[in-house]
Amino acid sequence: MARYTGPKTRISRKFGEPIMGHSKALQKKNYAPGQHGKGKRGKKSEYAVQLAEKQKAKYTYGLLERQFAKTFELAARKEGITGENLLKFLESRLDNTVYRLGIAPTRRAARQIVAHKHILVNGEVLNIPSAQLKPGDSIAVREKSKSLEAITVSLSTRSSKRFNWLEWDTKMMIGKLINYPDRPSIPENINEQLIVELYSK
Repeated sequence: MARYTGPKTRISRKFGEPIMGHSKALQKKNYAPGQHGKGKRGKKSEYAVQLAEKQKAKYTYGLLERQFAKTFELAARKEGITGENLLKFLESRLDNTVYRLGIAPTRRAARQIVAHKHILVNGEVLNIPSAQLKPGDSIAVREKSKSLEAITVSLSTRSSKRFNWLEWDTKMMIGKLINYPDRPSIPENINEQLIVELYSK
């Protein structure tokens, strides 16, 4: 499936947040990209604000429109608050979980690691980045991939921050999705209610 492969800093500048990774350029140019970026002012319409929030979520988690819409449909069918369900499903994707565990430094790198069959889920190779994990699922680095430089470097520089919905055994290189995260635990700056309102139109 196609993915956004353009300049990451451009997207971050568009939203004014480092949603695709930290960049020095974002600090130097804290305005929208393009020749008219500095002059982009004025009040946005309600629709424009809602659409921008959806676009931000899509870029953050690396989904295209069709896949994002399917995830939203899944969230809407599940009991509970639709917006929170949406973020729970985005967070429990395999590529995002690999990123959260520190096996990869970015979601884009995590997607590549999964696609190249370096990850086991419940003891079996799973190379579908969009696979939805369930509480109790184990996520491990394949034995022959444990010495892979991209993985060892990422784990060695892994942030001390831990996520309360995940477990990680550094020695065995195996993690576990304990449960779906609750909204306050998810660090992403996304107003999911705006996305729900957009899809409700």
